Amino acid sequence: MPHTPFPPSISSPHPLQTLTVSAAILRPISASTSIMSPSLDDAVVSRVESAWEHWKKIGNPRLIVAPMVDNSELPFRMLCRKFGAQAAYTPMLHARIFGESEKYRDEEFTTCEEDRPLFVQFCANDPDILLEAAKKVEPFCDYVDINLGCPQRIARRGNYGAFLMDCLPLVRSMVQKLALNLQVPVSCKIRIFPDLEDTINYAKMLEEAGCSLLAVHGRTRDQKDQRKIRADWEAIRAVKNVLKIPVLANGNIRHMEDVESCLKITGADGVLSADALLENPALFAGYRTAEWAGSGVESDLDQADLLVEYLKFCEKYPVPWRMIRSHVHKLLGEWFTAQPQVREELNAQNRLTFEFLYGLVDQLRQLGVRIPLYKRDENVSEVAINGN
Repeated sequence: MPHTPFPPSISSPHPLQTLTVSAAILRPISASTSIMSPSLDDAVVSRVESAWEHWKKIGNPRLIVAPMVDNSELPFRMLCRKFGAQAAYTPMLHARIFGESEKYRDEEFTTCEEDRPLFVQFCANDPDILLEAAKKVEPFCDYVDINLGCPQRIARRGNYGAFLMDCLPLVRSMVQKLALNLQVPVSCKIRIFPDLEDTINYAKMLEEAGCSLLAVHGRTRDQKDQRKIRADWEAIRAVKNVLKIPVLANGNIRHMEDVESCLKITGADGVLSADALLENPALFAGYRTAEWAGSGVESDLDQADLLVEYLKFCEKYPVPWRMIRSHVHKLLGEWFTAQPQVREELNAQNRLTFEFLYGLVDQLRQLGVRIPLYKRDENVSEVAINGN
């Protein structure tokens, strides 16, 4: 399949705030409430078997790019894949706008043949609207994912993401709607409850409703400062121990030693990394930023090299300039600290061009700026990389 421009964009002023909800399914229940009829047991067993067959079919990916609004777009996914990522999520897409706006779809969702395995993630709070959006992407992905973990204020106002933890009947109905009507599996990405038992019951409910893969971010929705609050890998382990479907772990993945430790502690089937990849898209190839270098040795690769690779992918697979600008700042943040006038030149540009951005990299190099990435050990864990 060629480059496939297709659905989504959050470029209009905060469209994520505009989700509508059916009042009939807003009745809250506790996470411990049983919501599955025993008559569904056989169907669940069959679904679990299918979940594992599909996971194996796509190669048991263990190193996965997490969904990031405006940041896990096609060029960035392709960059991460070039440096070891084995699967990736799209940015969170707004289901209602995705279904209504061709412009949104064309700007916000693009893919290509090499962009697999791929999770396409939606935020929603209406099962029918979610299904309409999901139907548009199912030919181009391996999972349709429901965002149940966004903790930001905009998600509270729009009543989606982690704030649907207060409305579990609605969550259940969305999962069931997709599971019964799509040809590809349904996955969900969640945050944990403060109480472990609530988290376990929540995860079991999602599995019973039709979720074929669950990604668990080991923080509550109130724990937003990822640098100060460590993800709870033990909670993820508890979820993995009770579920029958594949489980992914999210949180505290900053380098490959974290990958290995997380897989060992949680027993998860793979890991997701987000913010650390923005600074170091070569993380899954064993590279580290100086912050996590430890006793590592300086490599020939640096973030400017990665930016150049990213820009080449952007020329091949066009995306909105706001996304490109964001990645330039993430990748060259420390470089700009050394030469702040270069950052000011970037910020002064109302309209970016590739010529300007390549020139900006050249300018930093001419000024003598180079902050290398590090390699700690060439013998990166075979278990982590190969998924065996």
